[in-house]
Amino acid sequence: MNLSARAKRLTYLIHRWTGVAACVLMALWFVSGIVMLFIGYPKLTPWERLQAMPALQVQQCCVSLHQVLTHSIAPDKVQEIVLTSVRNQPYYRLREGKGNYLLVDARSGALAPAMNEQMALSSARAFVADADANAHYLGTVHEDRWTHARSLDQHRPLHQVQMDDADHTLLYLSDRTGQVVMDAPRAQRMWNYVGAWLHWLYMFRDKPVDPVWSWIVIVLSAFGTLTAITGTLAGIWRWRFRGRYKSGARTPYRETYLHWHHIIGLSFAAIIFTWIFSGLMSMNPLGIFDARGEKPNSAAYRGTTPGITHLSLDATQAIHLLNDAGFRANEIEWRVLHGRPYLLARNAANATRLIIEDGGRYQVRERWSDAELLQAATQLMHAPIRDHQVLTHYDTYYYGRQQEAMMGAAERRLPALRIRFDEPHQTWVHLDPFTGDVESSSDQAQRTGRWLFSFLHSWDLPVMLQAGAWRDAILILLSLGGLALSLTGIVIGWRRLRVWLGQHHRAH
Repeated sequence: MNLSARAKRLTYLIHRWTGVAACVLMALWFVSGIVMLFIGYPKLTPWERLQAMPALQVQQCCVSLHQVLTHSIAPDKVQEIVLTSVRNQPYYRLREGKGNYLLVDARSGALAPAMNEQMALSSARAFVADADANAHYLGTVHEDRWTHARSLDQHRPLHQVQMDDADHTLLYLSDRTGQVVMDAPRAQRMWNYVGAWLHWLYMFRDKPVDPVWSWIVIVLSAFGTLTAITGTLAGIWRWRFRGRYKSGARTPYRETYLHWHHIIGLSFAAIIFTWIFSGLMSMNPLGIFDARGEKPNSAAYRGTTPGITHLSLDATQAIHLLNDAGFRANEIEWRVLHGRPYLLARNAANATRLIIEDGGRYQVRERWSDAELLQAATQLMHAPIRDHQVLTHYDTYYYGRQQEAMMGAAERRLPALRIRFDEPHQTWVHLDPFTGDVESSSDQAQRTGRWLFSFLHSWDLPVMLQAGAWRDAILILLSLGGLALSLTGIVIGWRRLRVWLGQHHRAH
């Protein structure tokens, strides 16, 4: 047997035996992928969180920021100051330098007591806007199947409250702030068992950063990729592009499942390979898509902390200014941009307004100017700015997703300012002029990962996302093709395994 024949024989054997297990896994991936088009992993979006809060009122509010900061052991290191609502009452939420939260009553200036069962129940009822709703306190949990997100780390342990509302919502509340940080209606939880929870193999994950789970997914995805490659090669080699077999068909297989496995496999080979391979890329194996060079310096971009530099305007005056401008704020945050203090207000729809001091007067503005953002952006990197562009439409690297998607809670407003830096790793940043935030940053390696994972796996180019139902229909059709291939493979694999087990049993 020459080398070519041996290579082909090895390819057939690899596909035959890896396919026995891989087809079951891929069938589950295709089914769960269809579910994920319509029902995502539980998350609390900014607009859901804000809709559950009352608008800020001036009555009995608010104590001075100076009084609030006295509760911090290092006021100059306070990274975040937000006037928000907890249990429908105004509170200041401070995030200190090490990331821990402080909660201060905005009416009395007293430090909020430690979270307990009654406070959790009260917060939960306020979130569903029903003070008389039946709520059941389930205790605390550090992490469970719905709370793997690293963004929840600073809120753990989480208090669980089961609501008897129409959606049978399970709420998770921060032990640090008393606010709801995750909601998971029963229907969403049930569908997730055959959706994201199954797709991401979360039954093997038990903490936010879990190397064991990561490597399980990497190895299984690599295993599936190998099955897809060898199957494609075997299918091409056995297909008669010229002439036919004695049966009159182009495939040599007469048995029903083998016959259709061959035909379906060749028909859907490209999409099956790209989906399995891109799933592998989603895990960033060996850190191949990690940022390579200098990362944007957010601290330098801000210039200082709100604990050091903040507007002398008190909260009551700010609320009056916003009300006079026709803006009903649900939250107000003290911020700094390039050393310049300002207030960022959000309403129930997550629309924003800025309060900025200009010429000794306070102004309510919709956004920062491009010139102001560019000036601040010079501090993000040591490298100079190569060019910039105002984006009035979504592009390949800056775009919004529907709520069900993995990144469905990300804020992606338009217009946005894209800035490219003149440095070896070609770092780009996107700035939101309505908040002053760095919404995203990426270098060449990360943008490569965007193509090998997000594009191949989710078909998320803006033009594709705009197709809406047509995109969903095509993805479902292709997924059903992959499922049909997997199901025929399961039958073939089970028959092969049963024969092998029988031979093994007789030999012993």
